[in-house]
Formats: sequence, structure tokens, C-alpha cells
Amino acid sequence: MNIIYLLLALSVLVALIFFIAFIFSVKKGQYDDVYTPSVRMLFDDELVKQKSDKSSSTKNKKSN
Repeated sequence: MNIIYLLLALSVLVALIFFIAFIFSVKKGQYDDVYTPSVRMLFDDELVKQKSDKSSSTKNKKSN
């Protein structure tokens, strides 16, 4: 029966620690951005710039 009281006290302590961490992160502004996630899917991915023809032709000559 004593183990139940110990486990109950430990679970309440862990819950309080997580609650305090949550309150701390909210006060620090961790969850302030509500606009960006809703429009992130509308942004285009950045295009990868291709290397110039000079560097690719040099690479081809070296491999031959």
C-alpha cells in the first residue's frame, strides 16, 4: 500500500514539472507564431541553382 502512495506522489511531481515547463515556454514566446504554419504550404520551394556550363564541361573532360 505504501508503494501506491509513493507512485502517486511521484506522478504528481512529474506532472507539475511538465506543467511548469509548459508555462515557462509559453511565457518565453515559444507558441506565438500562429500565422506561418497555415501558409507554409503555399510557399514555393527554393530552386536549386545549376552549376554553370563551364564547370560541368570541365568535369566531363576530367572524367574522360
